[in-house]
Amino acid sequence: MKENELLNTPSKAESGPFLAQQLSSNTVPRKLEIDGESVRNGLAQLVLTLVKLLHELLERQAIRRMDSGSLTDEEIERLGMTLMRQAEELETLREVFGLKDEDLNFNLGPLGRLL
Repeated sequence: MKENELLNTPSKAESGPFLAQQLSSNTVPRKLEIDGESVRNGLAQLVLTLVKLLHELLERQAIRRMDSGSLTDEEIERLGMTLMRQAEELETLREVFGLKDEDLNFNLGPLGRLL
């Protein structure tokens, strides 16, 4: 092995046990195989999760504004209809991509669930 290659290879302590095992064995694949359908569904899941998060934030903001009395009855009605239509569209898109509601709630480890 050349000196340059040795300098660029992470030590076992730096890379963690799994990566160190993969580096020391010959089982690392030469090519990354990507399934277009799973990439599409994964991207759809990510985008719909972000849209759902934004939708829930908008709902919470609308409730705060209603509780504070800063909205007229007409604005409350219009806001409610808009949020309801948005929720229906989210549901439709979720079904199109074959995702369950729990698929749009990522586990953030020690931080808990996203939604």
